[in-house]
Formats: sequence, C-alpha cells, structure tokens
Amino acid sequence: MLKKLFGKKALNQVQLVGTDTKFEVGRNKTVLESALENGIAFPHDCTVGTCGTCRSKLLSGKVDAITPFGYTLSREELEAGFILACQAVPESDLEIAVDLGSAEAPVKTAARLVATRELTHDILEATWQTDEPIGFRAGQYMNITWPGAQGPRSYSFSCAPQDGGQTRLTTYIRKVPGGAFTERLFGEDLSQVEFEIEAPHGGFWLRDGEGPIVLIGGGSGLSPLMSLLEDAVAKGVKRDAILLFGARAERDLYCLDEIAAIGERWQGRFEFWPVLSEEDVAGRRSGMVTTALDEAIGILGGAGSLQGYLCGPPPMIDAGVAELTKAGVAIDDIHYDKFTDASTAS
Repeated sequence: MLKKLFGKKALNQVQLVGTDTKFEVGRNKTVLESALENGIAFPHDCTVGTCGTCRSKLLSGKVDAITPFGYTLSREELEAGFILACQAVPESDLEIAVDLGSAEAPVKTAARLVATRELTHDILEATWQTDEPIGFRAGQYMNITWPGAQGPRSYSFSCAPQDGGQTRLTTYIRKVPGGAFTERLFGEDLSQVEFEIEAPHGGFWLRDGEGPIVLIGGGSGLSPLMSLLEDAVAKGVKRDAILLFGARAERDLYCLDEIAAIGERWQGRFEFWPVLSEEDVAGRRSGMVTTALDEAIGILGGAGSLQGYLCGPPPMIDAGVAELTKAGVAIDDIHYDKFTDASTAS
C-alpha cells in the first residue's frame, strides 16, 4: 500500500568530486559495479576487497561494507574516510574523491617468458615478451594467467614505461613456498608456456609535486620503486629522495649497482638506506625498516610537503603508514601497493 502511495524509493546517487561525473547505484549494488555499468573507468582490479586499487575517499554520505574495509585499509585510512568502492553499498547519496588517472583500459595479450635472472636466493627478474604493446605508468602492475591457472598472479613492472607502450617487460618475483606459479618459475623451464598478460593495473605511481619523497620497499616490493625511479630520472624530476629497503640480511639486498646508477643521475639529493632486521653489518642500518622513517623525514626537511611511497608485505605497509602519519605526513600523500599472496590475502 505504501509503495502505491509514495512510489519506489529513488536510487542513491554518487558524485565524483572534482568532475562532472554523477551516476546512480542500483539496488544492492556496489559503487564500483554501478560505476562500471555506467561506462566510468573507475580504477579496480580484484573486485573482492584485497588489492586496494578502488580505494576512494568518502567525503559525504554513508555506505555499508560487504567485507570490512579494515581487512585492506589501515586504521589511519579508515579514520580519514577511505573506503573500497568494490565493497561499498550506498545507504545514501555519496560524494567520493577518486583518482581516475589510473583507469587506462587494460590490454590483454599473449606473452612468453623469455629470460630470468637471479637477484637473490628467492627473487628473480623475469622478462616477458608480449604480442601487443603494453602501456603503463611507472609503478603499476600486470596480471598473468596460463593454461590451468586458478586465477591470475599480479606482478609489478620493474622497467620504466616507453612512449607508445612496449612488448618487452620486466618484473621482480619472489618465491612463495608452495606457490602454484613461483615453484614452477624457480624450478622449471617455462619458455614454452603460453601466458596471457593483462595490464595496466593499480593506482601506484609518482604524484605531482615539488616536495621531497621517501620510498620504502621490502622483498620484491623494490620492483615498482625501480620503475618509478627510473622513469623519474628519465623525466628530469628534481626532488630530494631517500629510498629505504628492508631486508633480513645482506644476502637479501639486490640491484645495488642499478640503484647507485639512479643516484648518480638523480637531479637533487638521493640516498639509499638498506635496513637489515636479522643481521648486524658494519655500515648498514639495523632493525625494522619503518623505524628509520623519522630520521629520513628529518633529513628531507620534515613532513610538510613530503610524499611517501611504500611497496611490500602488508605488515610493513601498515607500520609505514602509521609512522608517516604520526610524523605528520598527510594520509592523502601516502601511496602504497601491498604485495599479498595466498597466505596474506584476506
């Protein structure tokens, strides 16, 4: 009777702040689902709340989370109003801020693994040759699949992008004990396997700015940072920078010559600080890598205009975000890519 009197409740609307884009969200649908149905190139990848690519800032309105956002987002991000669009069902009209610059349509192409190079005992550089050129921003990643694969695997580009895209791509890949792909990669010849690559994905890249940057990597998380730094050098970026890399021991450090070469070409101050958590080595910092952040921020002139870039395992990212925000770095100036596997994905 009430429906006959008052009609159906209007659908909730989403306004993407800073743009002219506005769309309705279907009943029981997520912000991401409806954005894609309306032809909006909203950044996304996994769609199940683990990758963080659809991370957006809720400026007004209320949403219900299918899966709690806290599985992926840090406490600091939640307090600042960030949500995951793929898990957010509107309970009112919304105003959302999201960077659509990450939403270049991914390309799918056949690919072959043409070379590998041992970087450490458990990290390889893998080189891929694709049939079609792939364009990407330095810091983004690709998804790979192969016959019989149970879902894609995601790996960040370690090479700098080229104008017009490229067909030769490199990634750094860490061996995951029992991993369906990495056990084969480290133990078999995969040159005859027919892979498929889909890229680009991810919202991790160097944002505009003139202030200093601090970069933190762990494990194979150095991969997107190398891409970002090589690209910045090629573009003549002039910003002071400190690269922190967390490792257990000296044997886990790699690309030292390549990092030194970046430092020689960098326009501005550039320092590389390896931090070892399980070994004391003369001339190296020791402890957890995030404990070196206060010193780095101080050397770079404070938190005022600083941007932070973090890539690696979730505990390192969460600790780094907490340390950066505690030091006064704005949450909007902290960008990261959490490297998850079957043991760490929520």
